Amino acid sequence: MAIRVAMPTGDPVVKFDVLPPLSLYVHIPWCIRKCPYCDFNSHEMRGEIPETRYVEALVADLERSVPAIWGRTVHTIFFGGGTPSLFSPEALASLLSRVRALVPVAVDAEITLEANPGTFEQSRFAEFRAAGINRLSVGIQSFSAPRLKAIGRVHDDREARKAVEIAAACFDNFNLDLMYALPGQSLDGALEDVSQAVRSGATHVSAYHLTIEPNTYFHRYPPSLPDDDESARMQEAIEAHLAQEGFENYETSAFARPGRECVHNLNYWTFGDYLGIGAGAHGKLSFRDRVVRQVRCRHPREYMARAGQDGAILSETDVPPSDLPFEFMMNALRLGGGFPLGLFEARTGLALQHVLDGLGRAEAEGFIERDHASVRPTLRGRRFLNDLLQVFLP
Repeated sequence: MAIRVAMPTGDPVVKFDVLPPLSLYVHIPWCIRKCPYCDFNSHEMRGEIPETRYVEALVADLERSVPAIWGRTVHTIFFGGGTPSLFSPEALASLLSRVRALVPVAVDAEITLEANPGTFEQSRFAEFRAAGINRLSVGIQSFSAPRLKAIGRVHDDREARKAVEIAAACFDNFNLDLMYALPGQSLDGALEDVSQAVRSGATHVSAYHLTIEPNTYFHRYPPSLPDDDESARMQEAIEAHLAQEGFENYETSAFARPGRECVHNLNYWTFGDYLGIGAGAHGKLSFRDRVVRQVRCRHPREYMARAGQDGAILSETDVPPSDLPFEFMMNALRLGGGFPLGLFEARTGLALQHVLDGLGRAEAEGFIERDHASVRPTLRGRRFLNDLLQVFLP
């Protein structure tokens, strides 16, 4: 039986004894063509990318940010986009060198580059590896030519297979992004995509349900998609197949070989800190008595102009302490294995008592299991995550 514990009186007070781990996210916003389902801050190439100028802006942005992270070690670096692999190996090598000159970077730091088929060349990706990239994340989405065409991808099935072949040759740790519930997709088709990903030697698979987001082409012109029941069957079949192949479903949409979880994303999900630089990048930084969220200006041209002048931060706000329980749970309860209870205090700076009432209600609803040391979402909690999170709204 769940035990209800009253919330402590008074407003929550943030106090960190030790700050959370720190990651660095670098946003490179250009892509060859905007996908019809994409709501990320990405911009189609119009002529040549201003690579050198953008790298200088990133360095200026980081230099301005050093006082806020002074003395802290960066444990992971993630180049996201857009399509970061449109940048040259030389540009990324230069940027990584200058990052290391400005901030301490762990010797064993995971450094991930997002890439899309169509930007792949054997020599180019070997050079990315030589530049310091040690993990690749490839946006395959599907190995089916009709499905790729239906979602507006610029690559075809042959380029997808070639990209995976090159990734496997150059990197011993790489992720493949897949999507399911695509226009015209069958259950067998979704499983075939996953099977090909497993056969490729990928150490990590991310399987995302295609969702229609506001301000996208698909939102204005919705395609015909599998219904909710068929989508649920796809999800269950994908999870079962990857489990059978030795992949752990360690986060809602993430599956990894043992020891190959994405360390950068785990830092997000365990409510670690991350400095985000680049056009439209978001960041979360903890200080001894508060947690701050930052947003950079979105348009690349404005970002490059402001980074070297008055700074590229568009907004910087303190997170109200009363919001921290929900924000923590929104991340940590995505983890299949849950989290140790002590992590709440370590990553929010709040006393555990501020969340005990919510945990009691979530347990009573069958959304979580817990003991004196840890909290884990049940299958019901994972399937109805939004309902589970409502419990922790301030």
